[in-house]
Amino acid sequence: MKCLVTGGNVKVLGKAVHSLSRIGDELYLEPLEDGLSLRTVNSSRSAYACFLFAPLFFQQYQATTSGQEALRCKILMKSFLAVFRSLATVEKTVEKCCISLNGRSSRLVVQLHCKYGVRKTHNLSFQDCESLQAVFDPALCPHVLRAPARVLGEAVLPFPPALAEVTLGIGCGRRVILRSYQEEEADSTVKAMVTEMSIGEEDFQQLQAQEGVAITFCLKEFRGLLSFAESANLSLSVHFDAPGRPAIFAVKDSLLDGHFVLATLSESDLHSPALCSPELHRLAPPLQAHSTPHLDDFASDDIDSYMIAMETTADSEGSRAVPSIPLSPGLRPPCTPGPFSEDHEAEPSTEPGTPPPKKFRSLFFGSILAPVHSPPGPSPVLAEDSEGEG
Repeated sequence: MKCLVTGGNVKVLGKAVHSLSRIGDELYLEPLEDGLSLRTVNSSRSAYACFLFAPLFFQQYQATTSGQEALRCKILMKSFLAVFRSLATVEKTVEKCCISLNGRSSRLVVQLHCKYGVRKTHNLSFQDCESLQAVFDPALCPHVLRAPARVLGEAVLPFPPALAEVTLGIGCGRRVILRSYQEEEADSTVKAMVTEMSIGEEDFQQLQAQEGVAITFCLKEFRGLLSFAESANLSLSVHFDAPGRPAIFAVKDSLLDGHFVLATLSESDLHSPALCSPELHRLAPPLQAHSTPHLDDFASDDIDSYMIAMETTADSEGSRAVPSIPLSPGLRPPCTPGPFSEDHEAEPSTEPGTPPPKKFRSLFFGSILAPVHSPPGPSPVLAEDSEGEG
């Protein structure tokens, strides 16, 4: 595989890598006939992102060489991110970028051709891997929002950087509401400030949703795609269904496609006031340290095993509720829970009088990821009597 990126497209490629780095620690690179695919998934399988750059995006694009099969590789995200670490420097100094994949040496070579004849060559080691595929279909989502990324970017600007989740919904007068999500905690007397932004229907290019619907998702990943879409001056589409079903955020251009698929909180975990209420009658308490989802709960899982299990169960019966159509044609969604599904596991028990744990649905098998709760109080420490005590 060999491709050549020139001019302003070098910065666009670097900006896409920065967006992907907000989700996963590994980058899956796959040259296809219809373009170069960059994909990643987080450790808990609750967020997936993909960019597909069309051949016209490159000045030169060759997916395979004669007599060789197409290669798929997996590299560390921080290694590839280091090539485009400073986007300002890339924009000012880099004239073109050449990316080549050598299967014999197991090296991904990224060469930056800078001004004044300077060349920077990065030799990145990689591992062969299976194709990373998430199963989703935006057409199956009944609710669709589409607006310029600048409008949504300005709406999330007032939210604090430490905010984990945000609620997106339709309020009275078909106004789109963005509200900071705070999880309710038992026996808490401290009230937290709730930030809410309201956007009129006239600011949206498409608004196909009924009043009262709302979903809650992670803000960090959403900001990553917003940043990319704003820099490329693209519109952002949001496709979503009921709470607990994956939400699909998409950007599309003649030269590239981008999809971020994020898990949403299940309906039983939504404690925010009604979106049509004239004011916030009850403020939620501050977000505790243990209330955010643990992204490393399944860090020891083998992502390749998940992908293989998903592909091998594609022809079985009993379709699950997760909306599904693969990115690439020909692959159907898994119809029965795979051998690695966590649906059979019992949910962690909770103390009486405490709110239920926060639940995120897996994008691949519809399983529920719940943080493990620690005992409500400190455990007593018992020590033996010393010899001097009688």
